[in-house]
Amino acid sequence: MAFHEVRFPANLSFGSVGGPERRTEIVTLANGFEERNTPWEHGRRRYDAGVAMRSLDDVEAMIAFFEARRGQLYGFRWKDWSDFKSCLPSRDPAFDDQRIGFGDGSKTLFQLTKTYSSGGHSYVRPITKPVADSVRLGIDGVELAEGLDFTVDTATGLVMLAEAPEFGAAVTAGFEFDVPVRFDTDRIQTSVASFKVGDVPSVPVVEVRV
Repeated sequence: MAFHEVRFPANLSFGSVGGPERRTEIVTLANGFEERNTPWEHGRRRYDAGVAMRSLDDVEAMIAFFEARRGQLYGFRWKDWSDFKSCLPSRDPAFDDQRIGFGDGSKTLFQLTKTYSSGGHSYVRPITKPVADSVRLGIDGVELAEGLDFTVDTATGLVMLAEAPEFGAAVTAGFEFDVPVRFDTDRIQTSVASFKVGDVPSVPVVEVRV
């Protein structure tokens, strides 16, 4: 899939609105009970970058980014200011934030993931766009050194260990990450006159599978 490994200007995404969506198919039975199912294993995030535009310079920067992506043609990175770390927003990522797997004595390739837990249930989200130089890794409570003990593919979120962890050893990670997205429109309409009185363009952005 056509994708540019470039981030939408973070200062322009700050203040945008959006978040995760799910697709749930609901059938109401004759007795009033429901059957619910979903064809999606993972959620999909949507945002509107337009509400974050604060000046005409911001609009110009957004248009330049839009044109360089050819509208919806090329995907890009997006910083979701409400969810961009392996830990709480108030903390810095630590090597033991997220458990991403267990060793089996031979496996050296692991996918970065983030687990969301509530009420005894959890959801594991694959992280495919980690931020360069932000990934920390550990095995059974011992931190590893990037470049020496492991390498990270920032385009896929795959981590390659220099040596396979022993059977049952917990592999943990901490990181910052972006969301892979594309523009959800091929047209952006702006008005200089209305922008000055508070009317901003709508710039819909939607997460893509990579």
